[in-house]
Amino acid sequence: MIFPFVWMVSTSVKTLEEAFVYPPQFLPRYLHIENYRRLFDAVPMLQFLYNSVKITGLTVLGVLLSCSMGAFALARLAFPGRSLLFGAMLVTLMVPWQTTLIPVFILFQKLGWKDTQYPLWVPAFFGNAFAVFFLRQFFLGIPRDLYEAALVDGLTPPGILFRIFVPLSKPALTTLGVFTFIASWNDLLGPLIYLDTLEKMPLTAGLSFLQTQYSSNWPMMMAGAVISILPVLLIFLMAQRVFIQGIATTGLKG
Repeated sequence: MIFPFVWMVSTSVKTLEEAFVYPPQFLPRYLHIENYRRLFDAVPMLQFLYNSVKITGLTVLGVLLSCSMGAFALARLAFPGRSLLFGAMLVTLMVPWQTTLIPVFILFQKLGWKDTQYPLWVPAFFGNAFAVFFLRQFFLGIPRDLYEAALVDGLTPPGILFRIFVPLSKPALTTLGVFTFIASWNDLLGPLIYLDTLEKMPLTAGLSFLQTQYSSNWPMMMAGAVISILPVLLIFLMAQRVFIQGIATTGLKG
């Protein structure tokens, strides 16, 4: 698992000739840090980073907000058709995403969202089936007595969610946040489908423009890959303890 990452870092400080030498050399003779400088000269890296942070941040916010409310409703609120709605939601998890790709693209195109970043983060505010299921299972593990006691004390369902359930669900929310962050940050297909302007691209899609039809500067591309993976690595290391706790404590009750 660690070897591809180390090889990527090693290649990012090699010359183009050293990257293709045979037999392969694990370490370069000299550290060619100028690959990183040339990368920032070749493409608008700072703009790519800003776009990635913006899109990923809004996506994480949208998923946590919308899915926590949906999961709370399915776990604790009694309303007609709740079980049917939950079953229908689970069925959507079995539908391949490729089957909805073209209809969703046509929808966003008719909304005038082609070549905008809206298709990349707005859907997050309308829920995610896996995220709702994940949080619902965690919410079911919270004692029902807390919910009923809060109702007796006069709290409304939104108040119970944000003042009781959310603080008690930090491991699950952190885990879901990490999952969502990684998926959104590494998304390549979405930006390539909906975006045409280079300056609107996130980091992953922007780096793909370094690869041309006839040649590829692999050391420079590896330098871009190192930069793109650092935020993901940092987020995971910061949330590792809570992340593992969230996976361990999220059961399949219900």
